[in-house]
Amino acid sequence: MSYKCSRCKRDVELDEYGGVRCPYCGHRVLLKERSRDVKEVDVE
Repeated sequence: MSYKCSRCKRDVELDEYGGVRCPYCGHRVLLKERSRDVKEVDVE
């Protein structure tokens, strides 16, 4: 799953057992990337 560091703005791939920390700057606040898929809902 892809995350973005809130300090250095780099894309980060997290390992399941590696903990939550940016490997580039060490910051612990990561933002989850939104999917680029457009969802369409039918309203009746």
